[in-house]
Formats: sequence, structure tokens, C-alpha cells
Amino acid sequence: MPEPRITSIYVTPTALIAGHRRLPYACGRGGFRLQKREGDGATPCGRFALREVWYRPDRLAAPQTALPCRPIRRRDGWCDDPDHPAYNRPVAFPFAGRAEHLWRADPLYDLIAVLGHNDAPPVPGLGSAIFAHVARRNFAPTEGCIALRRGDLLWLLARCGPTSAFVIGPRAGANTRPA
Repeated sequence: MPEPRITSIYVTPTALIAGHRRLPYACGRGGFRLQKREGDGATPCGRFALREVWYRPDRLAAPQTALPCRPIRRRDGWCDDPDHPAYNRPVAFPFAGRAEHLWRADPLYDLIAVLGHNDAPPVPGLGSAIFAHVARRNFAPTEGCIALRRGDLLWLLARCGPTSAFVIGPRAGANTRPA
């Protein structure tokens, strides 16, 4: 019998709980913040739906998930420039504004789950490019994302669907808002 869908992934300073599993993870170097700002290195607090999954097709097959998936191309990026109209949206290089490259030499963005933070619509300066992605081997802090082992992220995404969300805060379920 298949495992039930995971609808809430709880993230606190001490734990990431998905279903009945506790998974090792890294969060932003700035800790957790209710008032996220661009460049603060913090992981935003709240309830954030999983929007879609991006993956490197040269490094892994399309992940098993009920979420929309798309392959990362060499020109793909994500705008983190608050002064650009494409702020907190995917873009293609060459790009006139400031943006993060999604096609990277390291494995951190081999698999990305886009979290619905500041995207409906994006408000300039309130944070961009908040993902669940592959962690560094030593689980070094991120710039605000949630990072997991690749195998754990694949396991998690296989159990997520359109109603799944990350619930991030000092206490699981606390300080949350609708996605």
C-alpha cells in the first residue's frame, strides 16, 4: 500500500518533520524571521505551498512526485533584483537584472522545490528564490532556503502533491499564514 501524502512539512530550529520522519536539514544563515527581507540570509516563517519542482536532467531523472516538474536548462535563473519587474520569478540568461543561476557546477540545485513565498504577487524586497534544495555535505547554512540530503528530498517529493506545504517557524504550526 502506498504511503499517504504528506500535506505539512514542519520546520523548526531543531527539527524538520515530514510524516513520521525526522530529517536532517539546513536553514538560512540568518535563522528564522517573520519579516523576511531580500539578502538577510533568513528562512521566512509561515506556511508555504510547494509550487513546482525543477531538476537537472543531466544529473538525475525526473523525480516521482504529484507536483508539476520541469527540467533546468543552462539559461535558467531566478530574479532576486527587487528593482526588476521579474522579481522573484524564473528568468532566462542573458538577463538585464540581478538573478541567481539555477544551472550550477555544484549539486545544490540539482533538485529544487519552489516554495510559495512572496509570490502572489511578489512584493519587491520581501525575499526571493526560497526553495527546498540539496544540502551541502556538512549541512552549512543556506541564504534562506531549506536544504536536505538529495535522497531525503527525493523521498519527500514522492509523497507531496498540490496541497503540500512547508510550515516554518520557531514552533511547528506557530506563526503561520496561508500560502
